Amino acid sequence: MKRGYIFVFLAASMWGTLGIFAKYLDGFGLTPFTMVFYRVFFAIVLLALYLRLRGIDFSLERSRLRFYALYGFFSIFLFYTLYFYTVTISSVSFAVLLLYTAPVYSIVLGRLVFNEPLVREKVTALGMVMLGVLLVNWGDVRFSTKALLFGLLTGLTYALYGVLAKFAVRDDEPEKALFYTLLFGMIYLLPFTAFSVPSGALPYLFALAFFPTFLGYILYNHALKEIEVSRASIVATIEPVVAIALAFLLFGESLTAKQLVGAALIIGGSALVHLKEEEKPEESIIEEVLEEVH
Repeated sequence: MKRGYIFVFLAASMWGTLGIFAKYLDGFGLTPFTMVFYRVFFAIVLLALYLRLRGIDFSLERSRLRFYALYGFFSIFLFYTLYFYTVTISSVSFAVLLLYTAPVYSIVLGRLVFNEPLVREKVTALGMVMLGVLLVNWGDVRFSTKALLFGLLTGLTYALYGVLAKFAVRDDEPEKALFYTLLFGMIYLLPFTAFSVPSGALPYLFALAFFPTFLGYILYNHALKEIEVSRASIVATIEPVVAIALAFLLFGESLTAKQLVGAALIIGGSALVHLKEEEKPEESIIEEVLEEVH
C-alpha cells in the first residue's frame, strides 16, 4: 500500500472529529463562522511555529500569492460559507450528503486537469462510496431546490481543494501551502466573525485547529504528492464513518443497520481504489473495452 493512502485515511479520520468539536462548541453559543475563524487562526499559529522550527522559508513570489489568494477564497471561505448556508436552509445530514458528491467532481477534474485515467475499479469504488454515504447520512430530511443547488456547489468547492492542493504542493512544502491557504481564508472570514468567545471554549477551539485542521490538512497535502486527486477524494469519504463511530461512542447516538451497511460500503470502496493500482499499469475504461473488442 502506498504511504499516500495511509495519509488520506489518517486525514479523513482527523476530519471525522469535526462534528464532535462542533457539538461541544455549540454549547457555548458560538456561530459557525466564529468556530471556523478560530479554527483557522489557531492552525495558522501552529503552522507558523512548525515552519519556523523546520527552517522553511515563508517567502513567496508575487504570482504565488495570487494563487493562494484564489485557493483560500474557494477552498476555505467559499467552501465553509456554502456548507454552513446549506445546513441553515436544510439539515446537517443533507449538507453532509451533498458534500460527498466531491469524489464525482474530483474524478472529472482529475481527468480534465491532470489526465488521471478513468479505470474500472475507480468507477466501481465511486459507486460504492456514494451509496455508502447515502446510507450513512440519509434520513427524514426536507430540502428545497436552493438547498440542493448550494449543497452541490459545496461538493464542488470541496473537490477544488484537492485540485488546487495538487498544484500547490508541486512547488511548495505541504505545510507552507496550507499556511498561506488558511491565511487568505482567514482574511476573507474577518467580516463575519464575532471575536469574543467564552474562555471555556478556547481548549475546544484549539483542538479543532490541531486535529482536523493542522494535522488533517497536512496529511492530506502530503498524500497528494504521491497519489491521484480522484483516488484521494474517494478514500477521504471514510470521514463520515469515523464521525458516526465517534458520535456513537461519545454521545450514545444511534447506530442503525443501514448506517453499518453504508460504512461497510465506504470502507470497501476506499480499499478498492488502490488494490489493483500496483498490479498493472492503469488503463482507461475506453482502452480496456477497445482491447477486448480487438
